[in-house]
Amino acid sequence: MITFWTAIVILILGYVVYGRFVEKVFGMDNARKTPAVRLTDGVDYVPMSWWRIFLIQFLNIAGLGPIFGAIAGAYWGPAAYLWIVLGTIIAGGTHDFVAGMMSLRHDGKSVSEIVGKYLGRFSYYAMLVFSIVLLVLVGVVFVKGPADLLHSLTPTWLSSIISNNTIIWISIVFAYYIMATLLPIDVLIGRIYPFFGLLLLVMAIGLVFGIMIQGYHMPELTLQNLHPKGTPIFPFLFISIACGAISGFHSTQSPIMARCIKEEKYGRRIFYGAMVAEGIVALIWAMVAQSFYGGTEALANAGTPGVVVHTTSFAILGTVGGVLAVLGVIVCPITSGDTAFRSARLIIADCLKLSQKKWAPRLYIAIPMFAIAISITFIDFNIVWRYFAWSNQTLAMIVLWTGSAFLVHFKRSHWITTIPATFMSAVTMAYILQAKEGFGSFITQYISGGNGALTANIANTIGVIFAFVLFVLFIVRVAKKETKA
Repeated sequence: MITFWTAIVILILGYVVYGRFVEKVFGMDNARKTPAVRLTDGVDYVPMSWWRIFLIQFLNIAGLGPIFGAIAGAYWGPAAYLWIVLGTIIAGGTHDFVAGMMSLRHDGKSVSEIVGKYLGRFSYYAMLVFSIVLLVLVGVVFVKGPADLLHSLTPTWLSSIISNNTIIWISIVFAYYIMATLLPIDVLIGRIYPFFGLLLLVMAIGLVFGIMIQGYHMPELTLQNLHPKGTPIFPFLFISIACGAISGFHSTQSPIMARCIKEEKYGRRIFYGAMVAEGIVALIWAMVAQSFYGGTEALANAGTPGVVVHTTSFAILGTVGGVLAVLGVIVCPITSGDTAFRSARLIIADCLKLSQKKWAPRLYIAIPMFAIAISITFIDFNIVWRYFAWSNQTLAMIVLWTGSAFLVHFKRSHWITTIPATFMSAVTMAYILQAKEGFGSFITQYISGGNGALTANIANTIGVIFAFVLFVLFIVRVAKKETKA
C-alpha cells in the first residue's frame, strides 16, 4: 500500500514541480494570441474553457493503452510502477506538453508539419505517411476492442436474436466515428467528452477504494523481474506500458486541442496535466491487476487484459459498478478512435492545404479514409496490432527529437527532451531487433539462416549504440548552430 500511494503522490508532485520547470524552460508567452482566437472557423478552431479541453485531451489520449498496457506491464510486477511514474513525469508529460505547445505556436499545425519544419523535408514526408498509417490503425484497433466489450455486455436473449451482434456493434462504432470526424468539435466531442472523462476518473478511484475496503494486498516495490515467462524488463516493459508513461499517439491528438486553447498559460494544465492523469489511471490498473490476482503468475493465467478488466470490475465494484467500469473502459478506446480519424483528417488537410470550414473538403478526405479503415477490419487483428506498440513509441521518440530541435532553434535548453529522446531511441531499436515480429527475425532468418530474433545482448547493444549515435549527431548540430550564432 505504501508503494502505491507514494507513487500517486510523486506523480502529483511531478506535475507541480517538474511540470512547472518544463513550462519555464519552454518559455510561455500569454500575451501571444492563440490559434483558437486568431483563426476561429467554427469547425476545428473553436475557443473552449481549459477544463473542458483538459477532459477532452484526457479522453483523447486515454485509449486502451493505460488500461490494457498497464495490465500487460503488471506481468513484470511492481517494477512497472517505476516506469509509469518516472516515464510520465520525465518523458510522457514533457513529450505531450512540448508537442502541444509546438502546435500552438504554429497555428495548430499537425505533428508531421512540425517535424518537417525542424527535422527537414525527408522527415516531413516520412512522418506524414507514418502518422496517417498509425492513426488509421489506432482507429481500426479501437473499433474491435470496444465492440468486443459491448458484445460481452449484450444480454443473452438479444444475442440469440442477432446471430453476430459484434458486427452490429462495429457498425455502430464506425457510424459514430464518421460523425465525430466530420462535425464541428464543439457539437459532439466538446459536449460528451467531459462527462465520460469524469466517469473514467470516478471508476478508477472506485476501484482503488474497492481494493482497500475488501482487504486485497497491494504489492510493495521490488526491482525483481517477476514476469512468469522471464521476459526481460528492458526493452519490453517500456513498450508494453506506452500510453501510461509515454506515447507518440498523444502528439497526434495535441494539435486538435491546440486549436481550441484560449491562452498559453493553460498549456501545462491541459497537456502535461492530462498525461499525469493518464499515468494515475495506468498506475491504478497495474495495482488492481496485481492485487486482485495476488501475483504475476495468476495474472498471466487469468486471460486477456479485456477478461481481467471484466472480472476485476464486477468482483470489486459489484454488478452496477462493474457495468459502469466496463463502460468507462469502452469509452476510452472509442474516444481515442474518433479523434484518431479526426486527427488524420487534419493532417491530410494540412498537407493538401485544404480549408476544412466547409463540408465538401472534409468529405473528400473522410470518405476514402474510412473506406480504407473499414477494409482493414477484415484483416487478422493480430497482424494489425503487431507493430502498433513499437510504432507508437517510435513516433514518441521522433517527436522528442523534434522538440529538442525546436528548443535549440529558440535558444532554450534542450535537455528536457534530449534525455528522454535518447532513452526512447535505445528502447525502440532494441525492441524491434529482438521481438519475434521485429527486424531481428528477418536478419537471422534470411541472412544468417537462424529461426529467431537477435539475442537480447546483441539487440540491446545495438540499441544503445543507435541512441548514442543520434545523441552525438544532435549535439554536433547544436554546436554548429551555436558557432554560427
